[in-house]
Amino acid sequence: EQARETGYVQTMLGRRRFIPEINSSNRQVREAAERMAINMPVQGTSADIIKVAMINLYREMEKQRLKSKMLLQVHDELVFEVPEEELKTMQALVPDVMSTALKFSVPLKVDTKTGANWGEME
Repeated sequence: EQARETGYVQTMLGRRRFIPEINSSNRQVREAAERMAINMPVQGTSADIIKVAMINLYREMEKQRLKSKMLLQVHDELVFEVPEEELKTMQALVPDVMSTALKFSVPLKVDTKTGANWGEME
């Protein structure tokens, strides 16, 4: 309903997506816009969370002068290259920083896996 009234929906952080098609007279166009209006707040908030977590992780890694590198983000995953001597530090740091990127009434669960390459992740 918010999208019909205002022409947009937003994430929990206030990022907006305008959906002018929400009031289209074409049923297929309108229904596609309705699906976007339903999905965007959830998917967009998830994207916002990972971005905040990435910034916070980068800052903390710089602060601790870690040699580990954040290489890649895929949806809700982050991939790092971590020297052996920093493995335990990063295994503690990543879940701590990611799970506290935003404050929610429910905890954000973060899992870590390690491996010599992507195919050997455990």
